[in-house]
Amino acid sequence: MDASLWIAKTGLTAQQTRMQVISNNLANVNTTGFKKDRAVFEDLLYQNIVPAGGQTDAQSQTPTGLMLGTGTRVLATEKLHGQGNIITTENALDIAVTGEGYLSVQQADGTLAYTRDGSMKLDAQGQLVTSGGEAIVPAIQIPENATSVTIGRDGTVTAELANGGGAAQIGQIQLSLFINNSGLQPVGRNLLKPTEASGDAIVNIPGEGGTGMLMQGSLEASNVNVVEEMVNMIETQRAYEVNSKAISAADGMLRFLNNNL
Repeated sequence: MDASLWIAKTGLTAQQTRMQVISNNLANVNTTGFKKDRAVFEDLLYQNIVPAGGQTDAQSQTPTGLMLGTGTRVLATEKLHGQGNIITTENALDIAVTGEGYLSVQQADGTLAYTRDGSMKLDAQGQLVTSGGEAIVPAIQIPENATSVTIGRDGTVTAELANGGGAAQIGQIQLSLFINNSGLQPVGRNLLKPTEASGDAIVNIPGEGGTGMLMQGSLEASNVNVVEEMVNMIETQRAYEVNSKAISAADGMLRFLNNNL
């Protein structure tokens, strides 16, 4: 096979992968707490035909050499953890994280996962859970006789009790930090899991140790910029077309040789 056909094919594959990443970003433009992805490219192994600095004769060296690339590939997808817009919902159980940090939740298998989606609900026992039913960690139980719930910027949860019971502190929301946010593994349902690359969670009270603060009655929107993603999509489409034209051109050159030699 002609090398140019293979090289252009790697370009098609890489651009198709980038389009998949862009499509996922656009699909999640309204997903609470979603962080957009970016495809990271790298060039493939080079054929070192003539090494740079090689001797051309007894007195001279080649200044650049002859090295032919073999294409490209998508090396990784990286999540960009920039702050999303804050949307006011006026729902007392909605909380947005402004700044660094993730809410900890307990999954069905007992392991911890992390999220920026603060759209909290109450389960049948009055426990604070995510929209997917995962309990927040540490657990917060809302009393049955609570008439209102207040969540402070530092994560302090206070309930106003009925029949003159007054205000009572019923829990403390904590936030977790990671040395490498991009190393977190997305698992769906607005959840992220730690990996060896992300490091272990560093748990703090909101506002301490570099963590952000909480805003009650608000949610953090996706940080996807639709206009930017549309521009990236057009750029990807054009790159895909150019690679397909390279295949057509190489095929035409080979066809010319077959027909005329």
